[in-house]
Amino acid sequence: MEMTISIKHQRMLEDLLKICRTNLPSVNEALIKKAFQLSYESHKNDFRASGEPYFNHPYEVAMIVAREIPLDDISVISALLHDVVEDSDIGLDFITKEFSKEVSEIVDGVTKIGGVFKGQEITQAENYRKLLLSMVKDVRVILVKFADRLHNMRTLEFVHPQKQRRIAKETLEIYAPFAHRFGLGILKWELEDLAFKYLNKEAYEDIAKKIKSTRKEREIFINRFSKPIVEKLNEHHMKYEIGGRPKHLYSVYRKMIIQNRPFEDIYDLLAIRIILESNDANECYYVLGIINQLYKPIPDRFKDFISIPKKNNYQSIHTTVIGPDGKLIEVQIRTRKMHEIAEKGVAAHWKYKENSVANDKDLEEWVNWIRDVFEHSSKDEATKEILASFKLNLYQDEIYIFTPKGDLRRLPLNSTPVDFAFEIHSNVGYKCIGAKVNGKIVPLDTIIHSGDQVEIITSKNQHPNKNWLQFVQTHKAKNNIRKYLNKEEEQVLDAGKEIWNHKIKKLKLSFTPDDLLKLVRKLKYENNRQFFKAIAQDKINLDEILNPTIEAEEKAVPEVQFEKFIDIARGNAGEVVVEGDHKGFAYSYAKCCNPVPGDPVIGYITIGEGIKIHRKDCKNLINMVKTNPDRLVPVTWPKANGAFFVAGLSIRGDDVPGILKDISNSITTYQNTNIKSVNITTGDSLFKGTITVFVRDLDHLNKLIERLKKNRGIYSVERFDADNQ
Repeated sequence: MEMTISIKHQRMLEDLLKICRTNLPSVNEALIKKAFQLSYESHKNDFRASGEPYFNHPYEVAMIVAREIPLDDISVISALLHDVVEDSDIGLDFITKEFSKEVSEIVDGVTKIGGVFKGQEITQAENYRKLLLSMVKDVRVILVKFADRLHNMRTLEFVHPQKQRRIAKETLEIYAPFAHRFGLGILKWELEDLAFKYLNKEAYEDIAKKIKSTRKEREIFINRFSKPIVEKLNEHHMKYEIGGRPKHLYSVYRKMIIQNRPFEDIYDLLAIRIILESNDANECYYVLGIINQLYKPIPDRFKDFISIPKKNNYQSIHTTVIGPDGKLIEVQIRTRKMHEIAEKGVAAHWKYKENSVANDKDLEEWVNWIRDVFEHSSKDEATKEILASFKLNLYQDEIYIFTPKGDLRRLPLNSTPVDFAFEIHSNVGYKCIGAKVNGKIVPLDTIIHSGDQVEIITSKNQHPNKNWLQFVQTHKAKNNIRKYLNKEEEQVLDAGKEIWNHKIKKLKLSFTPDDLLKLVRKLKYENNRQFFKAIAQDKINLDEILNPTIEAEEKAVPEVQFEKFIDIARGNAGEVVVEGDHKGFAYSYAKCCNPVPGDPVIGYITIGEGIKIHRKDCKNLINMVKTNPDRLVPVTWPKANGAFFVAGLSIRGDDVPGILKDISNSITTYQNTNIKSVNITTGDSLFKGTITVFVRDLDHLNKLIERLKKNRGIYSVERFDADNQ
C-alpha cells in the first residue's frame, strides 16, 4: 500500500509520530504510517463544511488521542481510520487483515455509537451514557469518540445553526459528563465551554469579555500573591510548577446560576495551582503549611481530597486564603501524578454520578483494580496491564432500546419486542400482535439489541399467548402474561359452568356436589375445574352424557359412520378459509355441532387449541360468545364455480314395496342430483337409514328434503348431523 505523499503531509506525519514517541510507552511507527496513508487515500476527494480536506479531521482526532489522552498506538491508528469504513468502500475485514482485529473492533464501535444519535432527541442523558457503554466492548472506542467529538466541537462554527445546537446539547449532556467519569478533566472543561458557546452565545460572550477585561489586573495580582510563596519553595529546594488556574467559562456560569451571584462574587476567578514534581503526598501538606504561614486561611473553605479522594479518584488540596488587599484566592496543591490523573486519567471512576450515589459492586472492583495498577507500577507496566483489562463487561448484561419518539428503555440482555411492549405499558403488551425493529417487521420472539428502535404493532383482538412465556426475559412481561392467562382460564371455567347449568336446567336434572364429583371421576377428570374447562373447550358432549335415552341399537347410524361421513364431506370441500389477521393459524372442527360444508360457519379462538370451527347457530358457541365476543374469527368454506358439497340425509318411514326406488327417483330427477351412497336397514315393517348426495348449496339441499318428504310412507327426512344420528 505504498504511495507518495506531499511534503506537507509528510510533515504532518512526522509531527504525529513525534508526539507519539513522546507520550506513548511503545510505538509501531510502520503501522501508524500505514494507517495515515490509508486514511489520506480514502478521504482525499472529500471536504468538510469549512472547505478544508476531510482528511484533516481523522488526522486531528489522532493528534488529540496522542497528545491529550495518550494511551497506546492502537488508539492512534484507530483514530486515523475511524471514518474510513463508513465513508469509503473499505470493509472491516480489510482493516483486520491490514492492521488487527483490535483496530477493526474499535473502528466498528466508533461507527456504531456515532449512529445512535441520528434522528433521536435526547430525553434521558444518563440512559444514553449507559446505552453507549452497553454497546462498547473496548474502552478505547470511547476515547477515540471523545477525540472525534472534541475536534467536531472545535470546528462547529461551519455547521448549520440548528445542527450546532443539537451537537452542542449532545456534547454537554452526554460527552462532557462521560469525560468527567473517565477522569479526563482537560477534555471535560473544553467540551463544556465549546458547548456553552453554541447553546448560550450571549452569556458565553459576556463572561468571556469580563474575564478578558480583568485578565491583566488578575495576572499582576496573582504574581504579587505568588512571589513570597515562590521564594519559600525555592528556599526549601522544592521542584514545582506554579501558575494561575485556567478559567472555564461554563463552570463560572454554573456557579453564577447555582449560587445566584454576580460574576464579581465568584471566588475561583482568583486561583493558583501548585504542582509538585515529587510523588510524595506529604509534600503537599508541607506546602500547605508554608501558605498558611504567609496568608490567613478561611477554615470552612478547606478541602482535603488527598486523604479522602473524590469518587472519580480526583486528588488535590483546596484551600482559600485572604491575599493582598483582602481579596480571596483559592489555592490548589497536588503532585504531578495527581495532576495527570485529574486531567487525563482513564482510571477515574467514570460511573460516578455527581448528584446521586452509585452502587455497582463490579464497577467499584474494576476501578479499584485500575487504581492499584496506577499507584504500584511504572508508566510502561501500568499501560500494559490496563490495556489487558480494557475489555468492558460492565453493561453487557443489559440493553437500551429507543421508542419511536426517541425515549430510551433499559431491558435485560436477549429481550424481545414483547418484553419491550410490556415495558412501555401492560396494555401495549396485552395487545401486541407484531413489531418493527429499525423499520422492519420482525417476529415477536426476535432478540433485540442496544441502539435498536422498536415500534409495537397492536390489535384489539390480540391477547397474550402462553408460548410467549418461552422467550420473554423481563419479570414484568412474565407476570403480566401469567396474570392474563389465569384470568382467561377463569373465564373459560365460567363459560363451562354456564353451559353445564344451562344443559341440566333444560333437561330438568338435579346434581348435588357429590353427584357432580362422581360424574367427574367417572369421566376420568382430576377435579371440577378440569371438567368445566373440557366442556368450554368442546371436549365433552353433554347430550351424550346426560341424555342417553336412545339405545345404541335404535340409532339410525352408528357414530363411526357419521364420523366417516363428515371426513368425506370435508375432504371433498377442501380446507376452510380463515380470514383476517389469523390466516395460517391451526384449526379444528367443534364436536358439539360438527359443521359440514355448506353450513354457515365461524371460528372461535380457544386457549391452546387454535381456532375451533362452529356452525353459526351452535348453542355452545352462543353461550361462549356472551363472555368473549372478541374471540370470533370470520371463516368460509372454499368457493369454486360448479363445486358440489357432500350432504347427508337421515330418513325414516314405512317399509312398503318400491320405497327405495321412489326415494332414488325423487333425488335423481331433481336437477340431476347425484347420489353418493345409500345405507338402509329394515325391521318391524319400518325402515331407517342414511343417504349421501352431492348438492350445490344449502338451498339445493333444503328443496331436496322437501321433495323427499312428499313421498308416501316417509315419516321424516332430516339433515344428517350430530343431533340426528
